[in-house]
Amino acid sequence: MNHLALVTPDMDATVRFYHGVLGMRLVSMVMAGPMRHYFFEIGPENTVAFFEVKGAHAFAKPAGIPDRDRSAQFDHLSFNLPDEEALHALRDRLAAYGCEVTEVVDHEIVHSIYFTDPHGIALEASWWCIDATGRPADYGDRRLFADPDPVPAVRELMERGELAWTPTTVLSGDVVNDPV
Repeated sequence: MNHLALVTPDMDATVRFYHGVLGMRLVSMVMAGPMRHYFFEIGPENTVAFFEVKGAHAFAKPAGIPDRDRSAQFDHLSFNLPDEEALHALRDRLAAYGCEVTEVVDHEIVHSIYFTDPHGIALEASWWCIDATGRPADYGDRRLFADPDPVPAVRELMERGELAWTPTTVLSGDVVNDPV
C-alpha cells in the first residue's frame, strides 16, 4: 500500500494523535488545492494520509461493527508501485480491460493514476518519485513539507522536535472483543 487517504476536520489534532500518540513519523505535507494533505509513515513506502476538510463531520463508530446509517471517513486506497514504468504498465492494463483510468498525475512527491473498483471504491496507484519514507524527516525540505502555513503541531515539530501535547481518546459504543 502506498497510502490510505482519510479525511480529518482538524489537521493539528491529527498530527498530535498520529505522530505524538501512535508514533507515526510525519513524512510529508503538501497542499491539494486548498486542502492540507499530510502523510504519516506506517512502514517503508507505506503511509496513511489525511486531507483536511474544515467542517467535515466526524463520527464515532466502534471498530468492526458496520453502521449503514452513517457515511464513511474513507477517501481512497492507494497501492504502492516500485517505479514509474510499473505505474504506466498498470494504467495500460486497466485501459485494456475497459476500466476508466486517469492519465498519470504528477503530485511532485508521488505520481499517480486514479480509477475505481466495480463497486465504486476509489482507488489510486502511486510510486514515490521523492520517497518520503525510510529516512529521517527533514522539515526544511520544501519538496516534502510544502504547506506554507502548517498547523501548530507541525510548527512544534519543526521548532522543538517534539509535540507540546497530545490528545486523549475514548471508545465509542460497544467494543468488539475477539478472543483469538
